Amino acid sequence: MARYRGPVEKIERRFGVSLNLKGERRLAGKSALEKRPYGPGQHGQRRKKVSEYGLQLNEKQKAKFMYGVSEKQMRALFAEAKRREGNTGYNLITLLEQRLDNIVYRMGFASTRRFARQLVNHGHILIDGKRVDIPSYRVKPGQKIEIREKSKTNPQIVRAIELTNQTGLAPWVDIDAAKVFGVFTRLPEREEVVIPVEERLIVELYSK
Repeated sequence: MARYRGPVEKIERRFGVSLNLKGERRLAGKSALEKRPYGPGQHGQRRKKVSEYGLQLNEKQKAKFMYGVSEKQMRALFAEAKRREGNTGYNLITLLEQRLDNIVYRMGFASTRRFARQLVNHGHILIDGKRVDIPSYRVKPGQKIEIREKSKTNPQIVRAIELTNQTGLAPWVDIDAAKVFGVFTRLPEREEVVIPVEERLIVELYSK
């Protein structure tokens, strides 16, 4: 399945949770989910019984939409998570968190992962001084992420950094907001990654 490019607030209403797909609107309490906390469409307010498979599928879809990955990418990440030592679900979340677009978002240089992905695609991001335009690039602990010089005054980037006063920063990144660069200091602990996803159900789904 190709990456979803439609109205993202419909997705949040469908699952009934915020997936951080909207930035400033969500922080201002103006998201569609807060105004209409039920599913989209004619039958959105009906209660539906969800099967075990449906629950597992929902968790996978939430993770895909949140991190902006395709089904092919998700399967590849799961396969690698399974090969690694330790808990497969935690490994999967760690791999998702190491994506460059996610790190740019976690550092507060973008108000959403979607905008972070655009910044990477359009060549605004440097890693250890070199331009990288691949959103799925896996950042390693210790690597320096920065906004290229010409883009540091971009109004959307400046505004995103201002919004970190409300959202806070992930404890596994260290940034200098004035110079618009940061360092991915370490891999996050699972309890630090606050997302509305039960990775255990994703593992169960892919393990069938």
